[in-house]
Amino acid sequence: MTEITTLSQFLTTAKTQFQVYELGRRVQHIDMLAFHQIESLVTPYPYPIQGHAQFAVVFWNESQQHFIWFLKLPLDEQGLLSPAPRSQFIEMVLTALGQDPTQPLTDEQQDRLANNPFSFKPSQEKLSVFNALVRKQLGLSASIQYEFAMQYLSGQIAPSEWQHIGMQGLSDVCVRLGELDHEQHILASFDQAAIEVQIALCQCLEHLQLTEAIAMKIFSKFITAPNEYQAYYLRALASQTELSQQALLHLQQTDRLDANALISIAGRNWPILKQALSRSIYLEALALQPQAFFNQIFADIVAIPNLRNHLLGELRNPNRSVQLSQAIGGLFKAASK
Repeated sequence: MTEITTLSQFLTTAKTQFQVYELGRRVQHIDMLAFHQIESLVTPYPYPIQGHAQFAVVFWNESQQHFIWFLKLPLDEQGLLSPAPRSQFIEMVLTALGQDPTQPLTDEQQDRLANNPFSFKPSQEKLSVFNALVRKQLGLSASIQYEFAMQYLSGQIAPSEWQHIGMQGLSDVCVRLGELDHEQHILASFDQAAIEVQIALCQCLEHLQLTEAIAMKIFSKFITAPNEYQAYYLRALASQTELSQQALLHLQQTDRLDANALISIAGRNWPILKQALSRSIYLEALALQPQAFFNQIFADIVAIPNLRNHLLGELRNPNRSVQLSQAIGGLFKAASK
């Protein structure tokens, strides 16, 4: 038997169909071609977080049994998958199957494999969006929570009854944004629903592509939101680069570009850092934070492949402030230890 070195090889040999989803920064589908290039070590993992790739593999066999692996695999200095841990995981799977990848996985084997050293547990918010996306992509019906969420968002249930809504139901509605009258109910909810529901909607929408109407509604809520809620609306704008840039400017002008906002941008709205002005505003604000915080956030965002060259260029920018120069000096000092 040919040596199996990648997850794709294993899953294909095992006669399964599979889909891959990014779960580190924003929950999103990774297409097969991109995943093959990542696995072939041709391209770096596009959404690294804290030196790792965090993704889910959903696979199913001819009898339509669905299995999920939540995998957290280390990346090397170039952002490529480290081959040894991946090989170790594949070997664990093959051992469980008696070295025969065509053997169907039993539920017991699946449970055992789910508790491997490379598995991780996504947050409840990410898990609910992931479940909703998978169900929609595989043509499955929404969860049983969907109906109640729709009743609440459409105003059939009093706003004060929000405690009975499940995150999964809201995710199902948001993922099906283009269907039925979902968009108008979500829009209305940002005016009428309890703040807890608005926050939960933001936590779903930060992973999805917004319609123009919903994007503008969330931006207006962001502008008027009190400090403790503003970051939720900011992250919900993650798919909207232009509005995210305007939000960053607003935070700078109102002196609210604090640690929480900086973390939110690094985790969700990072595409705005490709733009020179946004990058400059962001790094100058970051330089006002404690050195350890600066080092941690800079290391996290410089690892994102499509930001790397932009951020490395800022290390040589002659127009940076004294504070930023000192923070960068501190970064080099920490790296040389």
